[in-house]
Amino acid sequence: MLISEFYTTAPTQGSARARETYERLDALGIPYRRVEHAPAETMEVCAAVSDALDARICKNLFLCNRQQTAFYLLAMPEDKPFYTKDLSRQIGSSRLSFAPAEQMEALLGCAPGSCSVLGLANDTEHRVRLLLDRDVAEAERFACHPCDNTGSMTIATRDLLETFLPHTGHDYDLVEL
Repeated sequence: MLISEFYTTAPTQGSARARETYERLDALGIPYRRVEHAPAETMEVCAAVSDALDARICKNLFLCNRQQTAFYLLAMPEDKPFYTKDLSRQIGSSRLSFAPAEQMEALLGCAPGSCSVLGLANDTEHRVRLLLDRDVAEAERFACHPCDNTGSMTIATRDLLETFLPHTGHDYDLVEL
């Protein structure tokens, strides 16, 4: 995948979701570096984008309990394996599974393949619990999609934790995968 140009301002065209995300970051004074690309639908494509951004794009998993009454957004390194049993034990929730796409859309405003921590801005009822793998939380840079998988961006992890999440009213729990 060839990334030919980096941007530090919001796009004037493209998806409304991505534009809203960048406008929110601008309003919060959070600097970013972004790229546009063909839809990144696999972790292999995301790895190529990560190489271009010089920051690893997180694997974002939208999970729920069996009853679909508790929802979790897990941000973890793209190359770490995920074992439901290990995470379930750490958060005290049994029988985790992938949440339905309709719930992702309703709660985060993201379609499958575009799930992003930045979608928490759409979770105004705070129904989604953010889980950050320790490696992600301790990294200098945080890379993700802007709620649309035709772009990727990076911000300082400190800005995510200290500015963006407080703006949305979300906290996070550290997990170790």
